[in-house]
Amino acid sequence: MMRLSVILSFLIVSTLESSAQNAYLKLGYQALMDKDFKTAVRQLEKACVVDSSNTNALWMLGYSYFHSENYKKSITAFSKVIAINSTDQAAYNFRSKAKSNMAKDPQLPVNEKEKCLLGAISDMTKAILIKAEDGYYQNRGINYKDYATLKMQPASFDRARAATALKAAIGDFERVLANNPSRSDISSLLEVSKEKLATVVGHR
Repeated sequence: MMRLSVILSFLIVSTLESSAQNAYLKLGYQALMDKDFKTAVRQLEKACVVDSSNTNALWMLGYSYFHSENYKKSITAFSKVIAINSTDQAAYNFRSKAKSNMAKDPQLPVNEKEKCLLGAISDMTKAILIKAEDGYYQNRGINYKDYATLKMQPASFDRARAATALKAAIGDFERVLANNPSRSDISSLLEVSKEKLATVVGHR
C-alpha cells in the first residue's frame, strides 16, 4: 500500500524519534509486512506508549488491529490518527471497514449495528471528499446496501430509510460501473440493490 511505503521511507530517514520508539516501529513494521499482525500489535503498542501522537505508529497499529480482527481497537487507533490528521483518507477508509465488519457480529444489538453502519457510511463519505476513488464508492455502496438490509428486518423496519439507502447504493454502484463496465461483481450488487428497492417500495 502507498501509505505503508511512505511509512517505510519515514523509518529509514527519521532521526527525530527516540531510539526506543524507532526500534519498536521497525519491529512492528517488519511483522506487519510478514503478516504477523499479533506481533506487530505488540511492538506497535510499545511504540505508541513511547509517543502516543506518532501517526505512523498509530496508523500501523490500527492496520494491524484490523487484520487481527480486533475492530474496536482498530477504530480507536484510526480515530487517533484522524484527530491528528483530518485529511488521512486511508484512515477513514480503514475505520469505515472496521465499523462495517463490527456490524456483521450476530451478537451485536440492532441499534449498535445501525450505529456502526451509519458510521461506516460517514467515514467513507469523508474519504471520498478527500479524494474520490472507485473503491471508496464501491465500499460505501455496500455499506448503504447493508444498512438498507438492516432496515428491512422486522426488528428495525423502516421503509423510508431502507429506500433512501438503496437509492444511494444504486448511485454509488452505477458510478463505479460507468468507469469499469466489465465489473460483473458490481453489476450483481447493483441488481440486488434494485431488487431490494422494488421490494421495499412495494411493501405495505
